Amino acid sequence: MHKIFYPMSVYQLHAEQIIPATMEEVWDFISSPRNLREITPPYMGFEVTSNRLPEKMYPGMIITYHVRPLLGIRMGWVTEITHVEHMKYFVDEQRVGPYSLWHHEHWIEPVKDGVLMRDLVTYRLPLGPLGRLAHRLLVKKKLDGIFDYRKKFLEKKYGKSVPSPAP
Repeated sequence: MHKIFYPMSVYQLHAEQIIPATMEEVWDFISSPRNLREITPPYMGFEVTSNRLPEKMYPGMIITYHVRPLLGIRMGWVTEITHVEHMKYFVDEQRVGPYSLWHHEHWIEPVKDGVLMRDLVTYRLPLGPLGRLAHRLLVKKKLDGIFDYRKKFLEKKYGKSVPSPAP
């Protein structure tokens, strides 16, 4: 499941999911910017606007989007892929968008029942006290919903993970 921590208005969301697939299958899917829309709920109005997206992410890659994160208001979002280690992790950081800080680490590692996918999102909202109120009333729920949608999408795609019984 995912948890959110609140140190000094900088929030962290942790999410974990075991995917019953191979490392290659999971890496090929998550490292392709062409799959971002599939794992985002339709109500977010997520649309990649970058031209000529490559098959795989690489450090320095800039991806542009339109999203409707709150109240259906359309806004631009620009992220940079800052780090990639093949078959291990990649990091995307917001350069332009609704957050004053967005740093999202995507990690995968082999486990007995498939692949453990872990996310760590560190973020901050603008507008000080108003941003903190928006987080409490709207943003936290939206982010939980986005990660729940992604988990269900990946379960549909790869199946639900069933942990092995303890010996």
